[in-house]
Amino acid sequence: MTRLIRCYIALSGLAKEQAMGDGLRRTALYDNHVSAKAKMVPFAGYLMPVQYDGIVAEHLRVRAAVGIFDVSHMGELELLGPKALAVVQRIVTNDVGSVRPGKAVYTPACLESGGIVDDMIVYKVSDEDIFICVNAANKDKDYKWFVQQAQGECEVRDRSDEFSQVAVQGPKAPELLGRLFGSDVPGMKPFTFVRKTYKGADVIVATTGYTGEPGGEVYMPNEVASTMWTELLDAGADLGVGPAGLGARDTLRLEMKYCLYGNDIDDTTTPLEAGIGWTVKFNKGDFVGRDALLRQKEEGLKRALVAFVVEDKGIPRHGYE
Repeated sequence: MTRLIRCYIALSGLAKEQAMGDGLRRTALYDNHVSAKAKMVPFAGYLMPVQYDGIVAEHLRVRAAVGIFDVSHMGELELLGPKALAVVQRIVTNDVGSVRPGKAVYTPACLESGGIVDDMIVYKVSDEDIFICVNAANKDKDYKWFVQQAQGECEVRDRSDEFSQVAVQGPKAPELLGRLFGSDVPGMKPFTFVRKTYKGADVIVATTGYTGEPGGEVYMPNEVASTMWTELLDAGADLGVGPAGLGARDTLRLEMKYCLYGNDIDDTTTPLEAGIGWTVKFNKGDFVGRDALLRQKEEGLKRALVAFVVEDKGIPRHGYE
């Protein structure tokens, strides 16, 4: 197996449940992880599963079959109102206006300098309802940034504490999702989403992910998260499903050269430098950072993010030079 350089575990998380006596917070799936004997690690005051039966085994399971991840640490924002789309278009670099409702868009949001505030997935429910998944470590910062940039033109809600999120990833993931949410789900195109009802709760099933494999991510109220997790494992037993931790999630995304905020990109890095210049749509109209990015494009890059393929067995650790 070839491995990209800097194989490390970088964890970011914001659990959705109240803190317990030890001061660490838990997601709605904490008891499920403990029952599965997951290795739980404290991170910034939270407990998240880093692995179950081993990072390598979980990594390979996702590549060959299907794995499920608790990614409830991610943040969710929602913009509502007649000007919601116009506000989003002004904040992000990609063109959300060019896609129909039911489509998702990967995009950075930038400072005026062109530096990346965060990278995120924008789900277009309608022109007046925009749902956004942001990185956990940036949730509070992103909410404040969106409120500031909205200038009162639309409502900006932080809905992070209302949702759990489960990623179902791997070549057999579409079949597993279809078993729970309907025969239409396996045929969904990438970066689309539908609303479904599960145990009486409204959920979002999206064909997005962070592993490079087929599959999806399911957003649900915290109250049904544990039941859904168990049902996914039961329904996919014949498919080889198993839980996967944040360790495998990191190695999977690293193989695909998917950026991790705070490591590969930050507010000193532009989308052009990070190799995601395809997310910058200069012809859509004005947006925060457009002038700086256009100037950088015209002048040429002075630095760029690159990946190395490691062919030997030794693992270059994070921080190696």
